[in-house]
Amino acid sequence: MTVPPGKFGLPFIGETIEFFSDPNFAAKRHQEYGPIFKTKLLGQPTVFLSGLHGNKFVLGNENTLFEASWPTSTRKLLGPYSVSTQMGEVHRSRRKILAQAFMPRALAGYIPSMMAKVKHYCDQWEQTQSFSWYPELRNLTLDIACELFVGIEEGSKRSLGHNFETWVQGLFSIPLPLPWTVFGKSLKARTALLVEIGEIIQQRKSQTANSSDTPKDALSLLINAKDENGNTLSDTELQDQILTLLFAGHETLTSNMTSFCQQMAMHPEVFTCLREEVDQFSGQPLTLERLKEMSYLEKVLQEVMRFTPPVGGGFRKIIKECQFEEFTFPEGWQVIYEINTTHEDPELYPEAEKFNPDRFETDTLTAISKYGFLPFGGGFRECIGKEFARLEIKLFAIYLIENYEWQLEPNQDLSPAIAPTPYPKDGLKVTFQKRGHKG
Repeated sequence: MTVPPGKFGLPFIGETIEFFSDPNFAAKRHQEYGPIFKTKLLGQPTVFLSGLHGNKFVLGNENTLFEASWPTSTRKLLGPYSVSTQMGEVHRSRRKILAQAFMPRALAGYIPSMMAKVKHYCDQWEQTQSFSWYPELRNLTLDIACELFVGIEEGSKRSLGHNFETWVQGLFSIPLPLPWTVFGKSLKARTALLVEIGEIIQQRKSQTANSSDTPKDALSLLINAKDENGNTLSDTELQDQILTLLFAGHETLTSNMTSFCQQMAMHPEVFTCLREEVDQFSGQPLTLERLKEMSYLEKVLQEVMRFTPPVGGGFRKIIKECQFEEFTFPEGWQVIYEINTTHEDPELYPEAEKFNPDRFETDTLTAISKYGFLPFGGGFRECIGKEFARLEIKLFAIYLIENYEWQLEPNQDLSPAIAPTPYPKDGLKVTFQKRGHKG
């Protein structure tokens, strides 16, 4: 039996510290060992697999050779009733229920609230002029998620928002449940969040019982949702699922928005082309159908997600010993299929180091297949909130491009930090102002 090359590192923790602290962890080892290598993360032997064919092997054999797996910290903080940690038929059933919050009809109903929040924040940024954009975007996306999922205004300013930020920081951390560790603080924040969400659920149920005029948010939908057997979600499950939705509608989206703002500042020629398209639709109502007509915007956002994918890879557990190329993957190990290195593959993306939206012509995604472009993961567990995220970033991009201009401030570190999704280490410092002249 030939297992992939590599090293396991220190006893028990292996190379966990390097993995969580170094954005180039996998790239360095690929240079040394090739497209497949082994390591040890959090006590678990782990195979890293890069490229389209590796992705296809893992994602195409879900529930036969591989099953969903998360680091211990992620699993404990998301909770046992989160759709992300549920398995088999329960996962399928719950995913169908949660997907109702992201159907086209629901998404169309979110547009006015999304636009109102974007305009509110842009007004503030125009007054401030110079600021770090990444933390601002975290607040914006959290405010939108809190309003549309649980009906809370300005969630980023409330205790729920503060607890959410602490909780997020521990999702991919070393799972030491001590009060002063990142994971320990996140566990405490999770407990507080569940209490707050539980109170919101009880208030909403009381409101629903006494009035026909209830908020049209995801919580109201989930309270009334039933599976194929007519069963509703318990309050305990509702708490974990709402927490999962807040994460799904916030974290990757914030990273995407930040990357978009950075790339537009760095590539004025792309900014100009995008503005020309946006101006053609100026004054027209923004509907789901109208957004589909903005083809260059779609290409720009695809390239943003290729260039800086919000998710670097996905964890799977090996449930049956298997062979891939010349290597054996032992049962009980875990595998990480890699998204970021796939998006850098020069065979899929010529001159991959260059930001070039025009690479995404109509036939590009067909040529690379669903296993070569995975900004939201893939397979049965592709991010459930991806259409919500795509809608929000499109509305955000259109309003920004149509009404504002911005420049990167000098002498800042734009190299990526990851906690848990990529963002510039110095927070993307910009100078922001109203557009000087409309076409």
